[in-house]
Amino acid sequence: MTKKSIWIVDDDPIYQIIANKIIQRSDMFSEVTTFKNGREAMNIVHQVLENKNTIPDIILLDINMPVMDGWEFMEELTAIKPQIQKEFSVYIVSSSIAVEDKSKSKKYNDILGYLSKPISVNDLLLIALKDE
Repeated sequence: MTKKSIWIVDDDPIYQIIANKIIQRSDMFSEVTTFKNGREAMNIVHQVLENKNTIPDIILLDINMPVMDGWEFMEELTAIKPQIQKEFSVYIVSSSIAVEDKSKSKKYNDILGYLSKPISVNDLLLIALKDE
């Protein structure tokens, strides 16, 4: 299995640390990058596109964040997707149990799943294998 790159877009610093440790312990990913909100991540997406670099293989996206929430991030990502020359997958990772959020996530083709916090090694294994 080729190791993939992964982004964590979440405003909770404690969750970021936990997720980072789980990801590193899983030894399934080559690179982990974290962002405090959707705007930070989107700024990097735009830089990557300008410099002809690549975006990550997998994005773990929180919904409720300041500055730019997960839904706003997805709207902008969907709008610029034709410029992205690489396949990628987005997984919503949220503490929200709202049915509306799970339903809304199905509106986006790039969102492959909706996971509850905290993620587990099993979640990562499923994500890595599904993304093969």
